[in-house]
Amino acid sequence: MKRLVILLMLTGVFTMSHLQTMAQDEAATEEVASDSTEMAADDSTAVEEYAEEEYVEEEVAAADYEEVAVDEPSFHQVVKDQFIQGGWQFMGIVLLCLILGLAVAIERIITLNLATTNTKKLLEQVEGALNSGGVEAAKDVCRNTQGPVASIFVQGLMRMSEGVEMVEKSIIAYGSVEMGKLEKGMVWISLFISLAPMLGFMGTVIGMIDAFDAIAEAGDVSPALVAGGIKVALLTTVGGLIVAVILQLFYNYLVSKIDSLVNSMEDASISLVDILVKHSAK
Repeated sequence: MKRLVILLMLTGVFTMSHLQTMAQDEAATEEVASDSTEMAADDSTAVEEYAEEEYVEEEVAAADYEEVAVDEPSFHQVVKDQFIQGGWQFMGIVLLCLILGLAVAIERIITLNLATTNTKKLLEQVEGALNSGGVEAAKDVCRNTQGPVASIFVQGLMRMSEGVEMVEKSIIAYGSVEMGKLEKGMVWISLFISLAPMLGFMGTVIGMIDAFDAIAEAGDVSPALVAGGIKVALLTTVGGLIVAVILQLFYNYLVSKIDSLVNSMEDASISLVDILVKHSAK
């Protein structure tokens, strides 16, 4: 009986010890789980705060970029502002010189390009027409060809019955007429090239006079007042020089084009006289 009681007591002791161990394990597990939950919550909060900071930084950068884009004016706006600051009285006249000069230059470029003729091909056609149909056939070929070279050929062929010497004189005389036609309008471009900077300088002088008048009225030499007046005055000079440079480029191109056409006319005229001499000798 005593052994049974002792055995039961030992069994109870072991059971209580096991239960206490299980309870401690469960408490530790719950504590670890709680810590893990708290750490996960902390990590999630940190991620959300970082993402929010990145978003705010991106918004600030985008706002800064938009401000820079808005604040930076375009080239057209800059030119417009400088034109207005220079004063419409003289800047408008300078702009008018540019428009008229470009109009004349473009008209001359189109006319001179249309006046360009393939002289080698025309001489071959004229020689073939002389051999096959005579002087009248050669005249028809020249009349159907556009350009000053063909016009000179027509005038020379019209004097063919009077001899080769009259043909040469007619070609020289009419060549001067055609050269005058090619140079038509060039004097206007030259005028605008000279007029634009002079108007700019005049605007500068008048602007300086206005600046000194403002200084006299203020009774004090203010750097801002002087700088503003000088800037406005110099803008007209810059405008006039820009117009002169642009028109000068077109003028030089036209002069070179006219020289090329004149040389072509002279060479073709000499070749035509040689062809007519050979035709007369037959």
